[in-house]
Amino acid sequence: MFFLVLNGSPNKEGNTAVLLKEACRVLESLGSEAVLVQVSEVMAGVKQPFCLACSNPCNGRCYAGTVLEEVYNLLARADGVIIGSPVYFCTVSGQMKAFWDKSRRLRNNKDLLNTVGGAVAVGAARFGGQETTLRALHDIMLCHGMTVVGDGFHDSDCGHHGGCAQKPAAEDAAALMRVAVLARRVHEVALATRQIRAVRKQAG
Repeated sequence: MFFLVLNGSPNKEGNTAVLLKEACRVLESLGSEAVLVQVSEVMAGVKQPFCLACSNPCNGRCYAGTVLEEVYNLLARADGVIIGSPVYFCTVSGQMKAFWDKSRRLRNNKDLLNTVGGAVAVGAARFGGQETTLRALHDIMLCHGMTVVGDGFHDSDCGHHGGCAQKPAAEDAAALMRVAVLARRVHEVALATRQIRAVRKQAG
């Protein structure tokens, strides 16, 4: 199976990247392909990074021929997505929000319907807005009709909403453990729902 992992931090090698690289490691250990995408670099290649609703329904003309279009094509064929963002005023980074605001065409085409998603967030404090950031990411995924993965069982706890870390994330052992659990859960649910995505993609 194929998984896309999106880093919404403007820092390519920062705390969010630490968590997402662990998620990639777990997904690859399960025999799947995982591609990590730096969202800030993708959005830097778009002339107008903010959605202006220039066409309705969206025809994607504002990002045609860009790396953003390539990443959206990867999203459309992904079995699962893991999204990470640092906490910016209790929600996602501006780069991450801009990335999803331009994804209206994917939603119109139902390209992410039944795609499995999970989320991770990093804050400066232990209780630094991580869960509201996760909820914002979940809302984005739910708007696309994705299947959102949250907590597991007591013996495999990824956190109520997903993986939460306090920086420095590399020293947050509990967070790294929970991100690994989340990656396994996303993989498990993606495997179980693989057929319904195949039917949808064949119909499309």
